[in-house]
Formats: sequence, C-alpha cells, structure tokens
Amino acid sequence: MRARFILAATAGIALAMPVLAQTGASADFQKFRDVMEEDNPAELFEARGEAYWKTPSGPKHASLEQCDLGLGPGVVAGAYVQMPRYFADVDKVMDAESRVVHCMVTLQGLTYEAVTRQPFSNQSGTPAHVNVVTYVAGQSRNMPIAVPQRHPKEREMYQIGKEIFNFRAGPYDFACATCHGTDGKRIRMQDLPNLTRPEGAIKAVQGWPGYRMTGGLMLTSQWRMNDCFRQQRFPEPKYLSDTVTAILTYQAVNAKGQIYRGPGIKR
Repeated sequence: MRARFILAATAGIALAMPVLAQTGASADFQKFRDVMEEDNPAELFEARGEAYWKTPSGPKHASLEQCDLGLGPGVVAGAYVQMPRYFADVDKVMDAESRVVHCMVTLQGLTYEAVTRQPFSNQSGTPAHVNVVTYVAGQSRNMPIAVPQRHPKEREMYQIGKEIFNFRAGPYDFACATCHGTDGKRIRMQDLPNLTRPEGAIKAVQGWPGYRMTGGLMLTSQWRMNDCFRQQRFPEPKYLSDTVTAILTYQAVNAKGQIYRGPGIKR
C-alpha cells in the first residue's frame, strides 16, 4: 500500500513539474505534426460529413440543410467558432456536437438512442454525427474564435466551466487546472498549455475534431473531454453532458480572438 501511495504521489509531482522551455524532442514532434497536416486524413471525414449534411436520411427522409447552428437555418460557415452558444428553441447552451445530434433527432426523425448508440469513433467505424461535426468544423477554418457571452445562460455556463476546471477530487486530488492552470508544465513529451490564457486555450480547441494517428480514428472534443476525466480517474460524464459543454465553453471563451485552423491531426 505504501509503495503504491509513493508511486502515485511521484506521478503527480512529475505531472505538475514546470519546465523552462520546449525540449528538442517535443519541437521535433511538432515539425512532424506540421508535415502530416499537409495531407490530413481528417479531410476524408469532412467530405463524408458534407455528403451526409446534404443527403436526405432518417424516418423523415430529410437532410440537415435546415439545421440551425446558431447563425440561421443551414448556415454553416463560421458557426463552429461561435459555439458553444445559447439556443432559444431548447433554452440551453449547446456545443457543436450536441447541436448536430439535436438536428438529427428533430429534422431527420432519428431517436436520440439510435444516434448515440455509438457516441465515439472506434474500430467498428465512425458515427455519422462525428463526420458531420468534422464538416461543420471545417467550415470555420482560419476564422477567429468568437463564442458569445451575451445571454445570461452563456455567462452562467462559462462560470460553471471555470468551477469544474478548478475542482479538485478523485484518488489523486487532480483538477483540470493541475495540468492546465499555469505556464511551463509538461507530461512525458507533451507540453501542457495553460488554458486560462488565450494562447494556451486555443491549443485545447485547436485540432478538434482530430484524426488520431495512433488509432486511425476521427475524434471530437466531446471524446477528448471524456478522456480527460478518465485520466483524472473521475467517472466519465454521460455523452453530451452539460458538464462537458461547460468546460468546452470555458476553453473557447478563453481562446477568444485566436484563429481556428480546422480539423487537425493528433498523435
């Protein structure tokens, strides 16, 4: 028991250990990523998402071309960099993935259970909603993050996200802020951005949805947040949980004005 405790404590200290500069190894990896971005497989999923968006489907035999992503029915360009945002028709704040699933249910007549039976990509395939989110994200490529904070529920969601970000719990007493609350931290070869600052927060938004090279899978921000909870040894949130939307709101608002480069590629 004592040995396990020491091992866990040592891991926690190493995780939070500051460094003065990016190492040669991490810099080389960034060069590798930049080269890979030139032929990013995410474009294939983006194309599939566009095809689904425009093709009638579901019990109502309808396309998603009337889906309102916050800028009006059917308007996709620039929508992703302005989400999460408040939607009056559901009286809540939704991120892009939540909104796409909502449109598949309301416009196409699919059931929520059917759409979310496989929430994330795995070796059996990529769900249609993941392709659509990738397409939607691609239509905001090279645009500045501009998540609104006009509605009271948008501001409330940001504050909830901030509280969750700083909430410490679990067997290692970790919070999101343990790794991402200050400058100059890293884990193994991975530099850890400070998500409380614009230049750091964009690194959490940037590249998602992303093609994961190690698994050959297209993954979304919802997946990434669930995986963060898993790594903190927290229970993973229910798919499309308001908890995840709150954290995504906190990150995106902090990244205001930073340029989104589109669906990316991950190691």
